[in-house]
Amino acid sequence: MPIYEFRCNNCGQLVRLSFTYSEYDEAQPKCSNCESSDLKRLISRVALAKSEESRFDAMDPDSMLAGLDEEDPRSVGRFMRKMSQEMGEDMGDEFEEVVDRLESGESPESIEESMPELSEGPGDMF
Repeated sequence: MPIYEFRCNNCGQLVRLSFTYSEYDEAQPKCSNCESSDLKRLISRVALAKSEESRFDAMDPDSMLAGLDEEDPRSVGRFMRKMSQEMGEDMGDEFEEVVDRLESGESPESIEESMPELSEGPGDMF
């Protein structure tokens, strides 16, 4: 069943709703936070179901690492974005911020300095 995303014009909340294509025309979505029906439809990412085998095929190390320059933040950012897209999962706002900053050329050290929570505990980003 498709998931539709809206932004509430009243409180700014992101609203995700699910209904069938046939229900869409009749649906009267409301904000789950403030109950307002003043919502703006957002264009969402499309997720395609892939088999585990096709995911691993797409993650061929030789092709994934081609062009990666570990000394170039832009290259590292592009690599991180490509890996997250291949995994097909939303990595969250922090991840997106880090990748955006790397792709703009900011150094990992500078990003880590401004986001100290990234280096706390398991799953360190750098």
